[in-house]
Amino acid sequence: MNCWGFHAGGCVLGLFRDVHGFWSCDNYRLHPKQEEVEKNLVSKKTVIKGVLLIQFLQVTAAILLYMVIGGSDAGASAGQPSSFVVIARQFIVAMVVLDTYQYFLHRYMHHNKFLYRHLHSRHHRLAVPYTFGAIYNHPFEAFIFDTLGGALAFVISGMSPRVSIFFFSFGTIKSVDDHCGILLPGNPFHIFFRNNTAFHDLHHQLYGGKYNFSQPFFVMWDRILGTYKPYSLEKREGGGFRLRPGKNC
Repeated sequence: MNCWGFHAGGCVLGLFRDVHGFWSCDNYRLHPKQEEVEKNLVSKKTVIKGVLLIQFLQVTAAILLYMVIGGSDAGASAGQPSSFVVIARQFIVAMVVLDTYQYFLHRYMHHNKFLYRHLHSRHHRLAVPYTFGAIYNHPFEAFIFDTLGGALAFVISGMSPRVSIFFFSFGTIKSVDDHCGILLPGNPFHIFFRNNTAFHDLHHQLYGGKYNFSQPFFVMWDRILGTYKPYSLEKREGGGFRLRPGKNC
C-alpha cells in the first residue's frame, strides 16, 4: 500500500519500504490506516475546512497583535538584534509560559462537562490523530487556547515579532508532529521531548482522557500533579506499533 507521510519533524515526506516491497509508512504507525475511517467521528473534508478557518482567524489575530506592539523591531533593545543567548532565554520562557497556560486550561476543559461537550470534544472526534488535524478544534477554543496562550507567551518572554515567527513556527511544526501518529526513527522531537507523538496519542484514547494534558513541549505539570500516564510500545503484528498504557505516575 503506497503512503505519503507528511512528517513535521523536519517537514519531510517520508517513504518507507514494507515487507511486500512497496513504499509504505505502515511499519511506523501507532494505528492501522483503516482506523482513521473506522474510529474518527468527523470526515477529513470537515477537518480541513475547520483548520483553514482557524488558521485564518489566528493569522488575523497575530497581525493585529503585531500592529499593536508596534513593528518588527519591538522587543529589541535600541534597535539592535538580540544575541543568541537572549533569544534562547526568550524561547525557554515562552515555552514554560505556554505549557503552564495550556496545561491548566486543557485539564479544566476535560473536567468541566459543559466546556468539554460544547468546545473541546470537537478536537477529540479524532480518536486517531493525523497531521492536518492537529489544530482541528472549536474556533472559540482555538482563540482562548492557542491565540491568547500564544499572546501571553509572546508578551511575557519579551521576544520581538520577528523572533516570535520562528518560535510559533517551531511550536506549530511540533504540534503537527505530535498528532501525526507516526513514529519515524531518528525523529528529533522524540529524542529531545517526552511530550511527543506517542505521549499525545495516548491522551486521545478513551482510557487516556484523564491523563497527559501537557502540551506542546514538556510533561512537567503532568508529573508534578500526578496526571502523567507512562506507556510502552510494542510491535504490532502486520506492521506498526501498539501503545500499552502503564501505571499512573
